[in-house]
Amino acid sequence: MTTRTRKRPLPLRTSSYDFTLPEALIAVHPAQPRDHARLLVYDRKTDTLTHTRFDEIEAFLPEGCGIIFNDTKVIKARLFGKKESGGKVELLINRPLDAYRVSVYIRGKMKAGSRLLFGQELEAVVEELHEDGSRTVTFERGGEKLRFEALLPIIDIIGHLPLPPYIQREDNDEDAVEYQTVFAKNEGAVAAPTASLHFTDALFASVCAHHPHAYVTLHVGAGTFKPVEAEIITDHPMHSEYYEIPNNAKALIDGDLPLLCVGTTSTRTVEYYVRTRETGGEANLFLHPGNPPQRVNHLLTNFHLPKSTLLMLVASFVGLEKTHELYAEAIRERYRFYSYGDAMLIL
Repeated sequence: MTTRTRKRPLPLRTSSYDFTLPEALIAVHPAQPRDHARLLVYDRKTDTLTHTRFDEIEAFLPEGCGIIFNDTKVIKARLFGKKESGGKVELLINRPLDAYRVSVYIRGKMKAGSRLLFGQELEAVVEELHEDGSRTVTFERGGEKLRFEALLPIIDIIGHLPLPPYIQREDNDEDAVEYQTVFAKNEGAVAAPTASLHFTDALFASVCAHHPHAYVTLHVGAGTFKPVEAEIITDHPMHSEYYEIPNNAKALIDGDLPLLCVGTTSTRTVEYYVRTRETGGEANLFLHPGNPPQRVNHLLTNFHLPKSTLLMLVASFVGLEKTHELYAEAIRERYRFYSYGDAMLIL
């Protein structure tokens, strides 16, 4: 008689990061108030789980640890307009490529040279088409090309917040507040650093009063939602995003305090700096079990999409099997998933 042994999931196979999520657990509205979201705390040293609420997080934060936040601010990157021919068009800004050229996604067929018309006399000219589905455009107003910083106040009037595709509803006045962190400062993201959305002003002030902390900026791009399609995760072309690390954040990272990163975006920013020593530019670091963190000790994050680079980043902290265990527990306990969902603290 032979005994069959269960095959261990291969940590580099994309299929190993799949799981089934009941649709009812996808959060389409934020918790009210925002710090009443649930919090799953996993302590790696003791291999223990605690179910609590986010406003209790201070009881679990390691004494003396430094905290890194991402202070990016979500822009109204979703634009509705029309083609010169009159047909409707929807454009999603991804990120600026330089002072004038912008990477975007446009719903529907498009040719290079096409001109798109929006409100406030704003026009977009399609310069290039790319195999990954993105388009390079320049924006104009009154016949003059616009720098990206000049575009921002215009889209703030005519644009819409780019809610993630799994939130299948239009944005509203509630989202204008709830889909920004209370410390959002530097405009440029097209998705929120969602682990930070759970902080109220009062909770944020209290945490900062008791822990050394600093801000980095990483402008989250639309690529954060792109699932890994390659069979082996290391074959995935990781998207790049603009980041900046000011001197006080650099000093905290270069110091010897244990570090908690609030969110996957600040984690990738810190780890990219640790590997390159560059304090600004384009970061495209892919963290996974084969490329674990070198500096970040603790992670606060939400629950992520199957087969996503964000889920693989979680596995870089706790391993693939433990990631599946934690997610199975969250599903059993009816945690809310994704951008407006609940949070997990990995110690």
